Amino acid sequence: MISRNFSFYCCLLLLFGLPLAGFSQTGSIDEPVRYIGGNSVDPDRHEGRLRYAIGVDSRQTLRVNRTNPKLADDYGWTYNHASNLAYWEGKFYQQYLSNPVDEHIAPGQTLMTTSTDGRNWSKPEVIFPPYQPPAGVKIPAGYDGYMMHQRMGFFTSKNGKLLTIAFYGHTEDPFEKGGIGRVVREVNKDGSYGPIYFIRYNSHTDWDSTNTSFPFYNTSKDKAFIAACEELLGDTLITLQWRDEDNGLDGFYTGERGGEAFSYYSRKDGKIVGFWKRSVTALSTDGGKHFSTPVKASTLTMAGGKVWGQQTEDDRYALTYNPIDIDEYRYPLIVISSDDGVIFDDMVLVQGEVPPRRFYGRWKDFGPCYVRGIVKGNGNPPGDDMWLTYSMNKEDMWVSKVPTPIRYTVNGPVDDDFDQLVENEAIPNWNIYSPKWAPVNIVNSTEEHGLALQLSDEDPYDYARAIRVFETSQDVAISWDFMVPDTNKGTLEMDITDQFGNRPVRLKLTSSGNLAYFSGSEEVDLGNVTLNKWNSIKLDLHASIYGQFDLYWNGKLVAKTLPLTEAVKSVERISFRTGEYRDLPNRKTPNEDLVPPLPGADKKEPLGIFFVDNVSVHPK
Repeated sequence: MISRNFSFYCCLLLLFGLPLAGFSQTGSIDEPVRYIGGNSVDPDRHEGRLRYAIGVDSRQTLRVNRTNPKLADDYGWTYNHASNLAYWEGKFYQQYLSNPVDEHIAPGQTLMTTSTDGRNWSKPEVIFPPYQPPAGVKIPAGYDGYMMHQRMGFFTSKNGKLLTIAFYGHTEDPFEKGGIGRVVREVNKDGSYGPIYFIRYNSHTDWDSTNTSFPFYNTSKDKAFIAACEELLGDTLITLQWRDEDNGLDGFYTGERGGEAFSYYSRKDGKIVGFWKRSVTALSTDGGKHFSTPVKASTLTMAGGKVWGQQTEDDRYALTYNPIDIDEYRYPLIVISSDDGVIFDDMVLVQGEVPPRRFYGRWKDFGPCYVRGIVKGNGNPPGDDMWLTYSMNKEDMWVSKVPTPIRYTVNGPVDDDFDQLVENEAIPNWNIYSPKWAPVNIVNSTEEHGLALQLSDEDPYDYARAIRVFETSQDVAISWDFMVPDTNKGTLEMDITDQFGNRPVRLKLTSSGNLAYFSGSEEVDLGNVTLNKWNSIKLDLHASIYGQFDLYWNGKLVAKTLPLTEAVKSVERISFRTGEYRDLPNRKTPNEDLVPPLPGADKKEPLGIFFVDNVSVHPK
């Protein structure tokens, strides 16, 4: 009856030529995008009880180290954030900000790390050092030093030059009157960098070439470099990323200000969809010169973390963000997908891990923060993947490779023996979480088994993890081989989970070489495994009706009709993890309380190392 009355009301309004007040068309300026998915995030779980985007490979590019900086970036600064990514001349470039301890507290600098494969990254080097003013120039009243703040980091020109860009301002407010200006330098093919120049001074101030530390770009003797800079200055969509720090009192920008941390994509009808923090979005029909009045997309839940939007290699669209409305707790990192760039669905995980924050710092929010991809024009790596970069706890730097088309279910059996893969290269269909001190790779294990999955771990506060999604099943046979070297000093937890991350089946290999399983809530020790020898595990699992499983070790039935640790309707993932399950920090963990560094955070633990092979899953 309600829907009938609603329709009748709308017809009356149209009949008499009256506007449909309060109603808007999705895809129009009133609601540029809409998320229609019914799933939501459980704030008490790092994974949010979401399914995984299958095959995401996440690798740490920087693990900070305060007391032994040579193992990190040579500086020991523990606030690292706001990364950007480019791909140029066969190499990835990741640029990010760094401060000693806190956000927006001097000094600040920008660093770069590179990679040829997106898996192994170089030691970061400073590309924009802490700002030093010219002799006689004093810090203006009300400020306390210099810092860096930028939302974008790269531009590839039509004449083939790669520019890297950053912004200098005053602590602790670099915006508008607190800003100094935008700087630029060329990235050379041999890995070196050109001189630093200012490319634009803040329009809210009186800074110019007479009172700043670097020359203006047009004084360069390299005409091709000048041309690249002027192309950048004329690119409306790229320079809109600059508007956070400088609102353009000189008329540099057109249209009204949309918000913070701009990203965009072009729809198939030619309209450009712009996104900013806190669910703000708008449309442009003139190539980005003007945007419609920004509106809040009511179906997108966001806080102060960035949102990243792009058209993907499969001619679809993706939005990646933290689906929470609390600034201090930015997890999980998810992606939603769309055919047309208007209607989005299928919220799935990109990054569901939140390791402990090892070092306190002001505004160092928990979780994967400030996600960014490769801005259109800044390179297209081989393959059909979407590449993302972000900081973890505003401390360590990460990169994730997301295969497209984005999918979250599997049909049919799984039989992974890894022998068709290449050592230390991609691991298709597996979700990989690989910190610097806990890497996950394909390696040559033994002649008997050839290539295998290796999980290593020397990190006192993080772990290696590998997850294989399989067909959602109630009754299923699952088996795998594993080998524990006699040098192992770590633990390996092996879980079967459902789509929500519940763990009905849990097994564990201890540092002493014992194999244990859980029968309901009771941990049962099966005894020692033979080191340096391959062992096999098989499970006959009945999830829904019986809620039980049979366990075979090396072909022998060792436990029958074991009760599940958690009741589930079905299962769909196998997880290997070199550490205990964690749910801290959580939404109640204090974020701004001053606490000392975690004990032993900068020292490696004794090496844990495990091999996994012949993973087989056959639904019954």
